[in-house]
Amino acid sequence: MTAGQVLELGQAALLLVLTIVGPLLLVSLIVGVVIGLLQALTQIQEMTLTFVPKIIALGFVMLLMLPTIGQQLGDFMDKIGDLIVTGSPGA
Repeated sequence: MTAGQVLELGQAALLLVLTIVGPLLLVSLIVGVVIGLLQALTQIQEMTLTFVPKIIALGFVMLLMLPTIGQQLGDFMDKIGDLIVTGSPGA
């Protein structure tokens, strides 16, 4: 395996992580900001209030994203399997 192939595989792995985790982080950020604004407006300073909506929202997004995540991980594993068997990408 050449250095170029290793770099290509590393870039593909980082892109895969970003595409899997990106939507989850975005939803968590949006829900956190909304709950923070509600807490500021109502002056309810309960620390545990932010966790339940975030967990529910992340669970819902995770259920919606499971087919996409599975497909992307499967494609990446196929690419790695090809590298292991043949020693060259995409062969």
